This record gives sequence, C-alpha cells and structure tokens, in this order.
Amino acid sequence: MAGTDSRKKSAATTLQEGGPVIILVEPQMGENIGMAARAMLNCGLVDLRLVRPRDSWPNRHAVSASAGATQVIDQVKLYETTNEAVADCGVVYASTARSRDMTNDIFTPRAAAADMSKQISNNINVGVLFGKESKGLTNDDIALANAIIHVPLNPSFTSLNIAQAVFTVAYEWFQMMSEAEPYTFVMPKETRLANKQELGGLFEHLESELDACGFLRVTEKRPIMVRNIRNIFQRAHMTEQEVRTLRGVIKGLSKMPRKKTLKK
Repeated sequence: MAGTDSRKKSAATTLQEGGPVIILVEPQMGENIGMAARAMLNCGLVDLRLVRPRDSWPNRHAVSASAGATQVIDQVKLYETTNEAVADCGVVYASTARSRDMTNDIFTPRAAAADMSKQISNNINVGVLFGKESKGLTNDDIALANAIIHVPLNPSFTSLNIAQAVFTVAYEWFQMMSEAEPYTFVMPKETRLANKQELGGLFEHLESELDACGFLRVTEKRPIMVRNIRNIFQRAHMTEQEVRTLRGVIKGLSKMPRKKTLKK
C-alpha cells in the first residue's frame, strides 16, 4: 500500500528514543528480512539484528523487499548466536505461538508494548525475538526471554509470516508511544537491570557448581532442569547488583566444606 512521504520527519526521530530491538533468529529468505524491515520502519523502529541468516548478507532481495526502508537495512547487525544478539538487553520477549511448557509471563502484543514502555523508560534495552520461518524459536532461544508474546488469533489457524509478526508487535509499540502518558517510575541510580550477558555469566557460574555437586548428574534431564532454573531467574528481573551478590553467594557456598551425612 503506497503512502510514503519522505518529506515528513521519521517517526523514529519523533517518538521516544530507543524502542525495542528486533531480532530475527536464523531467517531463511532475504525477502522476509526486507519485509520485516519495512514493517519496522512503518512503526518507527530501526534497530534490526540477524542471527545466522541462511542467505548471504548484505542481500539484494532484502533491499528490494524493504520498499525503501534503507534506514533499517543499512544498519543491520549480524550475530553468530542468539546469546550474543541479546547480550546488551536487560529484558527480552520471545514472539511464539507455543509456550513449550515453560513457565513464562505471557503478553499480548498490546500488553507487551505497555511493559516495554516501562522498561525503556528506565533506560533498559529491550529485545524481541522472532524465529525462523519453518520452525520458529528453539527452546533454548525462548529460555533467554523474560516473557512470551502471544498473538491471539483464530485457534485453528495461527500461522504468521515473519513480517506479519514483526508488524503486529511494532504497531502496538507505535500506538503506545503515540498515545501513552510518560511512565514516571525511575530505577535507583546506584543500580540498573542486569543485562543478558551478566545473567549468562550467573547461569554459567551456577550451572558449573551444580554440575560439580552432582545436582545435574542425570544427563537426559539436564537440559530441561537448566532451562527451568534459568526461567526462575529470568522472571525475577534482577539488577546488576543482585547478580553480583548472588554470584558471591554461589562462590561462598562452593568453598564451604561439605558436611558428611550421619548414618542412622
């Protein structure tokens, strides 16, 4: 649908600074990336990250499909892993039609936009994950998220392509920023929400000690147990100071002598 007027100031410069980062995990076609970029710029978003795109990048098919959204295409960032793509994000949402039996907060796109506004008002980087066309996000990708975005659709046909999914979330963000009152809560200056890189360090530290003490000894159950443990901490919205404190606790406990259990 036509309607672009390059003389008008971009919404990306007139709306609240920041906005969610859009992260496409293993996108398969350049055309889909381009259409997602178009959907983003429609709604004033410009920060697009790609994790292991199947086809080469830069991609001419993405450029043509973006319908002139070069402001997005020209600054795309590439990452080898989803962990790296969300490392600087304090809060991550996973857009998926299935919860995969994980215990996560579940938002509609509208509710997610309201939550994003609160986070970004506190200078927290926010990211939204979208999976590849054929299979969506993996369990490990979803385990990185603090919450899930679920689009309520016809229960018998919930399939969306990447551009549709991106537009659904981006549009609700655009509406929220256009209409919402400023969010006034301010996080204390002496701390901030922990980002995913810091949380990743905590998880690796904790899991290393759990391996050492034998808690994760059952090989076939280990991946599920690790994801469940990580979900607990993802939902806690810990600050950077809390992560450092918890790592100190883990370090202290790991140095304590093990008490022998007395046999009766």
